[in-house]
Amino acid sequence: MTMTTTKIPSGADGFQARLLHELEPVVEANLERHLSVARPWLPHDYVPWSRGRDFAFLGGEDWKPEDSPLDPVARTAMIVNLLTEDNLPSYHREIATQFGRDGAWGQWVGQWTAEEGRHGIALRDYLVVTRGVDPVKLEGLRMEHMVAGYDSGDKTALQAVAYVSFQELATRVSHRNTGKATGCPLAEQLLARIAQDENLHMIFYRNLIAASFEIAPDETMAAVRDEVVGFQMPGATMPDFMRNSVTIAKAGIYDLRLHHDAVITPVLKFWNVFDRDDLGPTGEQAREELAQFVGQLDQQATRFVEQRERARAKAAARTA
Repeated sequence: MTMTTTKIPSGADGFQARLLHELEPVVEANLERHLSVARPWLPHDYVPWSRGRDFAFLGGEDWKPEDSPLDPVARTAMIVNLLTEDNLPSYHREIATQFGRDGAWGQWVGQWTAEEGRHGIALRDYLVVTRGVDPVKLEGLRMEHMVAGYDSGDKTALQAVAYVSFQELATRVSHRNTGKATGCPLAEQLLARIAQDENLHMIFYRNLIAASFEIAPDETMAAVRDEVVGFQMPGATMPDFMRNSVTIAKAGIYDLRLHHDAVITPVLKFWNVFDRDDLGPTGEQAREELAQFVGQLDQQATRFVEQRERARAKAAARTA
Protein backbone atom coordinates (compact mmCIF):
# COMPACT_ATOMS: atom_id res chain seq x y z
CA MET A 1 0.00 0.00 0.00
CA THR A 2 3.03 2.26 -0.26
CA MET A 3 3.22 5.02 -2.88
CA THR A 4 6.21 5.20 -5.14
CA THR A 5 8.43 8.26 -4.95
CA THR A 6 10.20 7.63 -8.28
CA LYS A 7 8.74 10.63 -10.10
CA ILE A 8 8.10 13.00 -7.19
CA PRO A 9 9.84 16.32 -7.98
CA SER A 10 12.27 17.78 -5.51
CA GLY A 11 12.08 21.30 -4.09
CA ALA A 12 8.94 23.39 -3.73
CA ASP A 13 7.29 21.85 -6.80
CA GLY A 14 7.21 18.44 -5.18
CA PHE A 15 6.24 19.47 -1.65
CA GLN A 16 2.58 18.42 -1.85
CA ALA A 17 3.41 15.05 -3.42
CA ARG A 18 6.12 14.36 -0.86
CA LEU A 19 3.77 15.30 1.97
CA LEU A 20 1.07 12.95 0.66
CA HIS A 21 3.68 10.20 0.54
CA GLU A 22 4.89 10.89 4.09
CA LEU A 23 1.33 10.92 5.37
CA GLU A 24 0.37 7.61 3.77
CA PRO A 25 1.25 5.50 6.85
CA VAL A 26 -0.94 7.86 8.90
CA VAL A 27 -3.72 7.47 6.35
CA GLU A 28 -3.42 3.69 6.54
CA ALA A 29 -3.47 3.68 10.35
CA ASN A 30 -6.47 6.00 10.49
CA LEU A 31 -8.31 4.04 7.82
CA GLU A 32 -7.88 0.90 9.93
CA ARG A 33 -9.04 2.83 12.99
CA HIS A 34 -12.05 4.16 11.08
CA LEU A 35 -13.08 0.72 9.87
CA SER A 36 -12.83 -0.63 13.42
CA VAL A 37 -15.25 1.93 14.85
CA ALA A 38 -17.59 2.76 11.93
CA ARG A 39 -20.87 0.87 12.12
CA PRO A 40 -22.70 0.12 8.85
CA TRP A 41 -26.32 1.18 8.67
CA LEU A 42 -29.17 0.81 6.19
CA PRO A 43 -30.84 3.94 4.77
CA HIS A 44 -34.18 2.19 4.25
CA ASP A 45 -34.45 1.48 7.97
CA TYR A 46 -34.99 5.18 8.65
CA VAL A 47 -37.79 5.73 6.13
CA PRO A 48 -41.47 5.35 7.21
CA TRP A 49 -42.57 3.60 4.04
CA SER A 50 -46.09 3.02 5.37
CA ARG A 51 -46.70 6.78 5.15
CA GLY A 52 -46.02 6.85 1.42
CA ARG A 53 -48.62 7.14 -1.33
CA ASP A 54 -48.64 7.51 -5.10
CA PHE A 55 -48.27 10.81 -6.90
CA ALA A 56 -50.48 11.85 -9.83
CA PHE A 57 -48.31 10.10 -12.43
CA LEU A 58 -49.45 6.77 -10.96
CA GLY A 59 -53.02 7.86 -10.28
CA GLY A 60 -52.49 9.44 -6.88
CA GLU A 61 -52.22 13.09 -5.87
CA ASP A 62 -49.34 15.45 -6.38
CA TRP A 63 -47.71 17.32 -3.51
CA LYS A 64 -49.53 20.17 -1.78
CA PRO A 65 -47.96 22.50 0.82
CA GLU A 66 -50.33 21.21 3.49
CA ASP A 67 -48.92 17.70 2.98
CA SER A 68 -45.67 18.64 4.70
CA PRO A 69 -45.41 18.01 8.44
CA LEU A 70 -42.34 20.25 8.59
CA ASP A 71 -42.37 23.92 9.50
CA PRO A 72 -40.84 26.21 6.82
CA VAL A 73 -37.48 26.60 8.59
CA ALA A 74 -36.99 22.86 9.08
CA ARG A 75 -38.05 22.29 5.47
CA THR A 76 -35.46 24.81 4.26
CA ALA A 77 -32.72 23.24 6.36
CA MET A 78 -33.58 19.73 5.16
CA ILE A 79 -33.42 20.85 1.52
CA VAL A 80 -30.06 22.57 2.03
CA ASN A 81 -28.66 19.50 3.79
CA LEU A 82 -29.88 17.16 1.06
CA LEU A 83 -28.65 19.31 -1.83
CA THR A 84 -25.27 19.52 -0.11
CA GLU A 85 -25.11 15.72 0.04
CA ASP A 86 -26.31 15.46 -3.58
CA ASN A 87 -23.05 16.82 -4.99
CA LEU A 88 -21.18 13.67 -3.93
CA PRO A 89 -19.96 12.91 -7.49
CA SER A 90 -18.19 16.27 -7.57
CA TYR A 91 -16.74 15.78 -4.10
CA HIS A 92 -15.46 12.34 -5.10
CA ARG A 93 -13.80 13.80 -8.16
CA GLU A 94 -12.15 16.50 -6.08
CA ILE A 95 -10.67 14.23 -3.42
CA ALA A 96 -9.71 11.52 -5.91
CA THR A 97 -7.84 14.16 -7.90
CA GLN A 98 -6.16 15.56 -4.79
CA PHE A 99 -5.29 12.31 -3.02
CA GLY A 100 -5.08 9.78 -5.85
CA ARG A 101 -6.72 6.38 -6.20
CA ASP A 102 -3.81 4.18 -5.18
CA GLY A 103 -2.68 2.83 -1.83
CA ALA A 104 -4.24 3.87 1.46
CA TRP A 105 -5.27 7.26 0.08
CA GLY A 106 -7.26 5.59 -2.68
CA GLN A 107 -8.88 3.15 -0.27
CA TRP A 108 -9.97 6.04 1.93
CA VAL A 109 -11.42 7.92 -1.06
CA GLY A 110 -13.58 4.90 -1.90
CA GLN A 111 -14.62 4.24 1.69
CA TRP A 112 -15.54 7.87 2.32
CA THR A 113 -17.54 8.09 -0.91
CA ALA A 114 -19.48 4.90 -0.19
CA GLU A 115 -20.37 6.05 3.32
CA GLU A 116 -21.38 9.52 2.17
CA GLY A 117 -23.60 8.01 -0.51
CA ARG A 118 -26.02 6.75 2.14
CA HIS A 119 -26.80 10.26 3.30
CA GLY A 120 -28.48 11.59 0.18
CA ILE A 121 -30.35 8.31 -0.37
CA ALA A 122 -31.84 8.30 3.13
CA LEU A 123 -32.69 11.99 3.22
CA ARG A 124 -34.40 11.98 -0.17
CA ASP A 125 -36.40 8.84 0.56
CA TYR A 126 -37.54 10.26 3.90
CA LEU A 127 -38.60 13.59 2.39
CA VAL A 128 -40.42 12.07 -0.59
CA VAL A 129 -42.22 9.35 1.37
CA THR A 130 -43.37 11.76 4.10
CA ARG A 131 -44.10 14.51 1.53
CA GLY A 132 -41.93 16.80 3.58
CA VAL A 133 -40.98 18.92 0.57
CA ASP A 134 -42.24 19.52 -2.96
CA PRO A 135 -40.57 16.68 -4.93
CA VAL A 136 -40.87 18.56 -8.23
CA LYS A 137 -39.08 21.62 -6.86
CA LEU A 138 -36.57 19.37 -5.11
CA GLU A 139 -35.70 17.61 -8.36
CA GLY A 140 -35.29 20.91 -10.15
CA LEU A 141 -32.93 22.14 -7.45
CA ARG A 142 -31.00 18.87 -7.56
CA MET A 143 -30.50 19.12 -11.30
CA GLU A 144 -29.40 22.75 -11.13
CA HIS A 145 -27.01 22.15 -8.25
CA MET A 146 -25.44 18.99 -9.64
CA VAL A 147 -25.03 20.39 -13.14
CA ALA A 148 -23.11 23.29 -11.61
CA GLY A 149 -21.10 20.80 -9.56
CA TYR A 150 -18.51 21.60 -6.93
CA ASP A 151 -15.06 22.99 -7.63
CA SER A 152 -12.55 23.47 -4.83
CA GLY A 153 -10.57 25.85 -6.99
CA ASP A 154 -6.81 25.78 -6.75
CA LYS A 155 -6.54 24.31 -3.26
CA THR A 156 -3.43 22.31 -2.56
CA ALA A 157 -3.79 18.81 -1.13
CA LEU A 158 -2.82 20.17 2.30
CA GLN A 159 -5.41 22.93 2.09
CA ALA A 160 -8.01 20.37 1.03
CA VAL A 161 -7.36 18.22 4.11
CA ALA A 162 -7.46 21.29 6.35
CA TYR A 163 -10.76 22.36 4.78
CA VAL A 164 -12.55 19.05 5.25
CA SER A 165 -11.37 18.89 8.87
CA PHE A 166 -13.64 21.87 9.51
CA GLN A 167 -16.29 21.15 6.89
CA GLU A 168 -17.11 17.64 8.13
CA LEU A 169 -17.62 18.97 11.65
CA ALA A 170 -19.74 21.86 10.37
CA THR A 171 -21.92 19.40 8.47
CA ARG A 172 -22.26 17.26 11.58
CA VAL A 173 -23.49 20.25 13.59
CA SER A 174 -25.90 21.27 10.85
CA HIS A 175 -27.39 17.79 10.53
CA ARG A 176 -27.86 17.34 14.27
CA ASN A 177 -29.54 20.70 14.75
CA THR A 178 -31.70 20.27 11.66
CA GLY A 179 -32.95 16.97 13.06
CA LYS A 180 -33.92 18.65 16.32
CA ALA A 181 -35.71 21.43 14.42
CA THR A 182 -37.93 19.04 12.45
CA GLY A 183 -40.01 18.02 15.45
CA CYS A 184 -40.08 14.50 14.00
CA PRO A 185 -38.39 11.83 16.15
CA LEU A 186 -37.60 9.68 13.10
CA ALA A 187 -36.04 12.57 11.15
CA GLU A 188 -34.01 13.48 14.22
CA GLN A 189 -32.83 9.88 14.52
CA LEU A 190 -31.89 9.77 10.82
CA LEU A 191 -29.97 13.04 10.91
CA ALA A 192 -28.22 12.05 14.12
CA ARG A 193 -27.09 8.85 12.39
CA ILE A 194 -25.78 10.81 9.42
CA ALA A 195 -24.01 13.16 11.83
CA GLN A 196 -22.17 10.18 13.34
CA ASP A 197 -20.66 9.45 9.92
CA GLU A 198 -19.65 13.08 9.51
CA ASN A 199 -17.97 13.07 12.90
CA LEU A 200 -15.89 10.01 12.08
CA HIS A 201 -14.88 11.59 8.79
CA MET A 202 -13.85 14.75 10.63
CA ILE A 203 -11.70 12.74 13.02
CA PHE A 204 -9.92 11.06 10.11
CA TYR A 205 -9.01 14.36 8.43
CA ARG A 206 -8.26 16.10 11.72
CA ASN A 207 -5.74 13.38 12.57
CA LEU A 208 -4.01 13.83 9.21
CA ILE A 209 -3.53 17.54 9.85
CA ALA A 210 -2.19 16.76 13.33
CA ALA A 211 0.42 14.51 11.69
CA SER A 212 1.13 17.14 9.03
CA PHE A 213 1.91 19.68 11.75
CA GLU A 214 4.68 17.34 12.93
CA ILE A 215 6.10 17.02 9.41
CA ALA A 216 5.70 20.55 8.06
CA PRO A 217 4.46 22.92 10.78
CA ASP A 218 4.84 26.18 8.86
CA GLU A 219 3.12 24.97 5.71
CA THR A 220 0.36 23.32 7.73
CA MET A 221 -0.26 26.46 9.77
CA ALA A 222 -0.54 28.47 6.57
CA ALA A 223 -3.02 25.96 5.13
CA VAL A 224 -5.14 26.05 8.30
CA ARG A 225 -5.16 29.85 8.24
CA ASP A 226 -6.22 29.87 4.60
CA GLU A 227 -9.11 27.48 5.17
CA VAL A 228 -10.41 29.14 8.33
CA VAL A 229 -10.29 32.60 6.78
CA GLY A 230 -11.79 31.54 3.45
CA PHE A 231 -14.19 28.89 4.75
CA GLN A 232 -17.39 28.27 2.83
CA MET A 233 -19.79 25.38 3.15
CA PRO A 234 -19.69 23.05 0.11
CA GLY A 235 -23.27 23.96 -0.74
CA ALA A 236 -22.47 27.67 -1.09
CA THR A 237 -23.14 27.59 -4.84
CA MET A 238 -26.63 26.10 -4.59
CA PRO A 239 -29.64 28.26 -5.55
CA ASP A 240 -30.71 30.73 -2.81
CA PHE A 241 -27.94 29.53 -0.51
CA MET A 242 -27.34 32.90 1.14
CA ARG A 243 -31.01 33.56 1.82
CA ASN A 244 -31.49 30.05 3.17
CA SER A 245 -28.36 30.37 5.31
CA VAL A 246 -29.80 33.48 6.95
CA THR A 247 -33.04 31.61 7.68
CA ILE A 248 -31.07 28.71 9.17
CA ALA A 249 -28.87 31.05 11.22
CA LYS A 250 -31.83 32.98 12.62
CA ALA A 251 -33.29 29.68 13.80
CA GLY A 252 -30.03 28.76 15.53
CA ILE A 253 -29.51 25.65 13.41
CA TYR A 254 -26.12 26.85 12.14
CA ASP A 255 -24.83 30.35 12.79
CA LEU A 256 -21.60 32.25 13.43
CA ARG A 257 -21.67 31.40 17.13
CA LEU A 258 -21.83 27.69 16.40
CA HIS A 259 -19.24 28.03 13.65
CA HIS A 260 -16.82 29.65 16.09
CA ASP A 261 -17.60 27.65 19.24
CA ALA A 262 -18.49 24.20 17.92
CA VAL A 263 -16.37 23.96 14.76
CA ILE A 264 -13.35 26.26 14.52
CA THR A 265 -12.35 26.43 18.20
CA PRO A 266 -12.36 22.71 19.10
CA VAL A 267 -10.42 21.71 15.99
CA LEU A 268 -7.78 24.40 16.50
CA LYS A 269 -7.52 23.35 20.14
CA PHE A 270 -6.98 19.72 19.15
CA TRP A 271 -4.04 20.79 16.98
CA ASN A 272 -2.65 22.95 19.80
CA VAL A 273 -2.44 25.74 17.25
CA PHE A 274 -1.92 28.67 19.61
CA ASP A 275 0.59 26.95 21.90
CA ARG A 276 2.94 25.36 19.37
CA ASP A 277 6.63 26.18 19.69
CA ASP A 278 7.86 24.62 16.44
CA LEU A 279 7.00 27.38 13.98
CA GLY A 280 9.34 29.41 11.84
CA PRO A 281 8.69 33.00 10.69
CA THR A 282 6.19 31.94 8.01
CA GLY A 283 4.24 29.81 10.43
CA GLU A 284 4.25 32.50 13.11
CA GLN A 285 2.85 35.03 10.69
CA ALA A 286 0.14 32.60 9.61
CA ARG A 287 -0.76 31.93 13.25
CA GLU A 288 -0.99 35.66 14.02
CA GLU A 289 -3.28 36.20 11.06
CA LEU A 290 -5.36 33.19 12.10
CA ALA A 291 -5.67 34.47 15.68
CA GLN A 292 -6.75 37.90 14.44
CA PHE A 293 -9.43 36.39 12.20
CA VAL A 294 -10.76 34.05 14.89
CA GLY A 295 -11.00 36.98 17.29
CA GLN A 296 -12.97 38.97 14.72
CA LEU A 297 -15.21 35.98 14.08
CA ASP A 298 -15.93 35.74 17.80
CA GLN A 299 -16.94 39.40 17.88
CA GLN A 300 -19.15 39.01 14.81
CA ALA A 301 -20.80 35.97 16.36
CA THR A 302 -21.55 37.89 19.55
CA ARG A 303 -23.10 40.76 17.60
CA PHE A 304 -25.20 38.35 15.54
CA VAL A 305 -26.57 36.58 18.61
CA GLU A 306 -27.37 39.90 20.31
CA GLN A 307 -29.20 41.14 17.21
CA ARG A 308 -31.11 37.88 16.93
CA GLU A 309 -32.19 38.01 20.57
CA ARG A 310 -33.38 41.60 20.19
CA ALA A 311 -35.38 40.65 17.09
CA ARG A 312 -36.94 37.69 18.91
CA ALA A 313 -37.84 39.86 21.89
CA LYS A 314 -39.54 42.41 19.62
CA ALA A 315 -41.45 39.67 17.82
CA ALA A 316 -42.59 38.19 21.13
CA ALA A 317 -43.72 41.60 22.35
CA ARG A 318 -45.81 42.13 19.23
CA THR A 319 -47.64 38.84 19.72
CA ALA A 320 -48.09 39.18 23.50
